[in-house]
Amino acid sequence: MARVVFTRNLQRHVECPPVTVDAGTVADALNLVFAENPQLRGYVVDEQGSLRKHMVIFVDGEQIADRRGLTDAVPVDGEVYVMQALSGG
Repeated sequence: MARVVFTRNLQRHVECPPVTVDAGTVADALNLVFAENPQLRGYVVDEQGSLRKHMVIFVDGEQIADRRGLTDAVPVDGEVYVMQALSGG
């Protein structure tokens, strides 16, 4: 099963320990996490289910390509890493 990990800065706002899920895509993985932790959804995705602009997701160290549909594949033993993107200068 794949492991879904959230950065510590998200954990300041809502409890989100690492979890393991059986999912084929990033969307599937997140929906399983959100089913158990609905408060987390609003921090990660918008009302249409797209990744929020200030968020970034990596699967096995590679940034996902599909921020809108979250259709990137998740390997059976992969890691989905969800973090806030930093900006500024």
